Amino acid sequence: MKKTSVLVLGLLTLLFSLGSHAQTLPREEAVPGGVALVDLGPEQGSSPRAYHKGKQVMVTASQGRWVAVVGLGLNTAVGRHTLRVHNSQGGNQTRAFTVTAKRYEEQHITLKNKRMVNPYAKDLPRIRKDQARSRKAFASWREVAPPTLSLRLPVEGRLSGRFGKRRFFNKQPRRPHSGVDIAAPTGTPVLAPLPGEVIETGDYFFNGNTVFVDHGQGLISMFCHLDSIAVKVGDTVNTGELVARVGMTGRVTGPHLHWSLSLNNARVNPLLFIAPETVAALERLTTPN
Repeated sequence: MKKTSVLVLGLLTLLFSLGSHAQTLPREEAVPGGVALVDLGPEQGSSPRAYHKGKQVMVTASQGRWVAVVGLGLNTAVGRHTLRVHNSQGGNQTRAFTVTAKRYEEQHITLKNKRMVNPYAKDLPRIRKDQARSRKAFASWREVAPPTLSLRLPVEGRLSGRFGKRRFFNKQPRRPHSGVDIAAPTGTPVLAPLPGEVIETGDYFFNGNTVFVDHGQGLISMFCHLDSIAVKVGDTVNTGELVARVGMTGRVTGPHLHWSLSLNNARVNPLLFIAPETVAALERLTTPN
């Protein structure tokens, strides 16, 4: 490994182990796959409730203001959007924000196991069951608020797959990449990026061994392709506690962690919730896709 890479990896190790809690809100990027921060007014009384397209969104206090933290899925339409807001006094109002366009790169992946590109007919019932379990987990809502919205990286490694890339498996188009991939040796610890409750685990056809952790108010982590799982449904975990270990189960070309972060049931870029200096170190260790 080059000396520069060793230094960057050392920095990343330090940042990974320490985490960062100075950033209380994610970085705003009001694009498909990003996050919008919408001011709801002075922090008075109890927290208001806000809804985007009929789904409740996270509301948190920041610098004396109530702020709605809105997840924007990759299929979010560009243009003007509105939030429906109910305050503690029973009043209703709306808040507007704008979503701008973002073009994501393409990613071409060759898989030797063609069944992972075109599953057999006998695989379809299992895949549909997996999808139903995932939908239920991503729709979870707990009123408890996360202690911070500055997350730690769940695993130490190299960024090997970026969020939002339009993917082609064996030249066939598939859904955009709804998380980030971090390459690491099999057995590398996967640690909780925030406190939360384990709400789903299992062996999925495409995702392999998988864990869902509910961090509160619609913020859900999904960890995929795991070699082993160290938790069970109903467990609570604190930041930095062992959740699983990196593997290469499911649809993969090598050992890595796939980490999806969902906010109000919209998959968003997890790196928006990571301290900028940690992201910069991770970017310098990016491997070709």
